[in-house]
Amino acid sequence: MSQLPEDLTRLADHFGIALEFRDWKHRSLEISQASVIAVLGALGVDASTPESRVAAFTELTDARWRRTLPPCTVVELGNGVSVNAHVPAGTRVEVWLELETGGRRDAHQIDNWEPDRMVDGQQRGQATFFLGHDLPLGYHRLLATGDEGTHEATVVVTPPHVGFPAAMGEARTWGYATQLYSVVSEKSWGVGDLADLADLIAFSGAEQGAGHVLINPLHAAEPTPPMEPSPYLPASRRFMNPLYIRPESIPEFTSLGRHDRSSVRRLRKQLRPVDGQARVIDRDGAWKVKQEALRLIHRAGRRPARQLALEHFVRREGQALQDFATWCALAVEFGNDWREWPAEYQEVGSPAVLEYAAVHAEEVSFHTWLQWVSGQQVSAAQTVAEEVGMPVGVMTDLAVGVSRSSAETWAMPDLFADGVTVGAPPDDYNQSGQDWGQPPWRPDKLEEVAYAPFREMVAAAMRRAGGVRIDHIIGLFRLWWVPEGLGPRHGTYVRNNHEALIGILSLEAHRAQALVVGEDLGTVEPWVRQYLSRRGILGTSVLWFENDHGRPLDAHRWREYCLASVTTHDLPPTLGYLAGDHVHLRDSLDLLTEPLQEELDAARAEQSGWLNKLVDEGVLDADLREDPEEVMLALHRYLLLTPSRVLLASLGDAVGERRTQNQPGTIDEYPNWRVPLADATGRAVTLEEIFEAELPKRLAAVMNDAEGL
Repeated sequence: MSQLPEDLTRLADHFGIALEFRDWKHRSLEISQASVIAVLGALGVDASTPESRVAAFTELTDARWRRTLPPCTVVELGNGVSVNAHVPAGTRVEVWLELETGGRRDAHQIDNWEPDRMVDGQQRGQATFFLGHDLPLGYHRLLATGDEGTHEATVVVTPPHVGFPAAMGEARTWGYATQLYSVVSEKSWGVGDLADLADLIAFSGAEQGAGHVLINPLHAAEPTPPMEPSPYLPASRRFMNPLYIRPESIPEFTSLGRHDRSSVRRLRKQLRPVDGQARVIDRDGAWKVKQEALRLIHRAGRRPARQLALEHFVRREGQALQDFATWCALAVEFGNDWREWPAEYQEVGSPAVLEYAAVHAEEVSFHTWLQWVSGQQVSAAQTVAEEVGMPVGVMTDLAVGVSRSSAETWAMPDLFADGVTVGAPPDDYNQSGQDWGQPPWRPDKLEEVAYAPFREMVAAAMRRAGGVRIDHIIGLFRLWWVPEGLGPRHGTYVRNNHEALIGILSLEAHRAQALVVGEDLGTVEPWVRQYLSRRGILGTSVLWFENDHGRPLDAHRWREYCLASVTTHDLPPTLGYLAGDHVHLRDSLDLLTEPLQEELDAARAEQSGWLNKLVDEGVLDADLREDPEEVMLALHRYLLLTPSRVLLASLGDAVGERRTQNQPGTIDEYPNWRVPLADATGRAVTLEEIFEAELPKRLAAVMNDAEGL
């Protein structure tokens, strides 16, 4: 039971702010009053005194009664839909629904015994209207007309269950997971790109029997150096990073004059080829050169049909694309952090911004064109997946949020909470907690705009892919908010409307016929996984984390509705994990809270348990326990013993890589998200070499359960 004042707990309950939580050791911990007050402040509520708290709660209640209709109602298909309308007491109101596909549904009033309420010196009444049980899937307009005019809201009807795409049938599928920027070919521009993705898909689908390729988020980064290396801290989650464009794959490249084509080729040759010891990936250097080539191709223009397609794209993406492209143009001139721009450019709709966009129309056009080309090259990769028979194909990744200096915080500042960032409470793998530096969406403001930014974001992610992974899907239920100055240990959970967010995600997945995977690792309330399973959204199972009171979890007890893998991008590939590289790395970075030897002993004990399990299950010969490569293959064989329908193998494991892509809790102490793909010796590996290597063939045979064929 919380010891906080009742008026404070009432406000916290209104906004879904947790007053206590259960940590990774299953201890119940109370949230401090200072943390709750700080989080309420981030939501625009002054909770510093008893008087301000009473006034704030009264205003919140009055605001709900002032509104004629709730801004957004989200329901599952087949459930009854009813809404409350607020009007001056004693007056009449008519309520009806205009369906997304056309047609009208009239609502009829049902009993509501809520007393009238005095608001702003006027008595207001509440009436309840029933819209029926048989509304079709979609986004529908709810309207109410009465003495105060006509008011509009949104009703969203969502599918109860997503499940597997029809192309999968009843079969299991497996695929590779990789960080695309790390996978370079002989024709890459210093960074793995979308043409490399298409080639990897062709190889893994046609030659290895894979059904999908999971890649890192392709979200937009800053348009000018320095670029944020983490794909999970983007400038926009709706738009894409043009760093992944292959210039020579743009149709207009072939129509360039000889001189311009030669210029593009000379630009690529400025970038050092991949050979020898793998160096840290230089995004800034690669983008500087590639952008010059892209500008040259953009200036060349397009044939009429291509220009019409581009214009259609711009119309479809609407104001959001215009705002993003304008932000890019401004960032090129004034720097990537809009908070440091001249004051007149810090507000998206200001006269100065509008004038800037008009004067610099060509630059804005360039950035809209980059988005169009990026989308086309992702679509081309997905087309290759379909041609080689992949049931899923490209599986994109959706990050938790955006950076504080992002295009989205500039374009939609009212949607983001001020003075807080999101992260994670302390856990076994990061015992100081985490602050990811991302401002959260305000749940109340997101509802006011009928979740439109979320809908547009997930629709864009699925438009060109066969599946999507939702990083930290628990964030759609609750997020750990960290008030500035207090640190992640002193944050608290704030609940989101998961029925609305998961419902909209399900509707967009249904329309796109996309597979949806939720990364549900870490501290998770048990009911959340049950809810996701009921909605047909896969969870995530990583072998090293699957245990039963310290013992490896029996294969038959794994989930059917999950994406099962041996490792993840926050751990070293399997060869590195078996060598204890993750423990030594955390020790070198002062991230351990226990002595090094104790941590190494714990890691060896964990691995010994799994080695025994592999031998007992007959997937590893006891004589091969000391052979890391054979153990890696056996761990993947174990995945096939589970009922999990979707399996994942790391491309790093396929080439013998040992280094992790990301070490949580660090920024520049370790080259996170800048590690190129390499073999066990640290030698850089090209895509062409993967096609010919023996280990990928052996791993694919394991995943296809075809070693004896």
